[in-house]
Amino acid sequence: MKGVTFVDGQSRHVWRRRVLLVVAGLLVFLVYMYFFVPFDQVVEALQRANLFFFLLAFLMLFLSAVLYSFTWQRLLGLLSVKARFLKTFQFIWVENFVDLVLPGEPVTGDASRVYLMSRESGESYGKVVASVVGHRILTTTVAAGGLIGSILYFAVRYRPPVFVLEFAAVVALGDVALIALLFFVGGRKGAAEKMVSWLINVLTRLSRGRWQLESFKTRASEMLNVFHEEVTTLGGQRKGLIVPVFLSVSAWFVDALIAVLVFLSLGFLGVAISISAIIIVYSISGAIQNIPIGIIPGEVGITEIVMTSLFALLGNPESIAVFAVATVLIRALTFWIRLLVGGVVVQLLGIKSLIPSPESRLQ
Repeated sequence: MKGVTFVDGQSRHVWRRRVLLVVAGLLVFLVYMYFFVPFDQVVEALQRANLFFFLLAFLMLFLSAVLYSFTWQRLLGLLSVKARFLKTFQFIWVENFVDLVLPGEPVTGDASRVYLMSRESGESYGKVVASVVGHRILTTTVAAGGLIGSILYFAVRYRPPVFVLEFAAVVALGDVALIALLFFVGGRKGAAEKMVSWLINVLTRLSRGRWQLESFKTRASEMLNVFHEEVTTLGGQRKGLIVPVFLSVSAWFVDALIAVLVFLSLGFLGVAISISAIIIVYSISGAIQNIPIGIIPGEVGITEIVMTSLFALLGNPESIAVFAVATVLIRALTFWIRLLVGGVVVQLLGIKSLIPSPESRLQ
């Protein structure tokens, strides 16, 4: 995959602006820490941290990526797309990198994954898109199930503040809405064609004439025909979906273990906060990062404040210093390490830009 070039790369001033936004987000979080978190307790919590459990959390980060990659590879196999595990693993990291660095861009991590795998395998975009949509449905369904189950258990056992549960319920409903949308698009060809037509018109306006996309509507229509045929094929292989479902559940479980192990490393698991509360906050933080509002890469600063505050609301408020430290450690793994590893993979693949033009993706 060496030498892959995505057209229309980011200019220097755009990247400089993103770096400044990240720095601004970090400064906001530091101000929050200064006013609400006792510094001496932060130092004490860090000194008490168990490195062994934190390293286990570090390993879980890579194990979850392995399981997500295997899930996608199995779905590709069901659609007769030959894909080596190493490539699916690499493209999952590229997707993570794109999602973290380029919020709100006209291309998402999923689109980059589709582009790379189509070029690698030589298969049509429709087939690969069907696998990615199926993968997204699986992961979102499992995540929504885990969040809803945690909310119900926590609500019955601990009786938390109502507005916190309402907030978590809204996030869960957002996941359910996304699943419904994906099923709707996958099941109704006409709806998908209208969405693609609308998207092409929007991108044409946003590009201010740089991307002339009218001529690509025919190609998009052809891709949708293949996509719907493959979605039907995927949905008809119920026995074949057993392994991907199992792998997806395992991936979510391992991913959630990252936050649990971080609290275990600080010695406060079950003392200041319950496992169900940790899963609720962790799920909400992931949802926040996935909101395409396009402000700050990874929503740095915003996510940390929300996580720390929710931990305090669902746990022991007097342990806010521990919650702040746990948040920083969790984010070090789920944002900064993912960003670093994804960046390394992007360099190894020889990708020169992360925003392919729509023309290149439809060629």
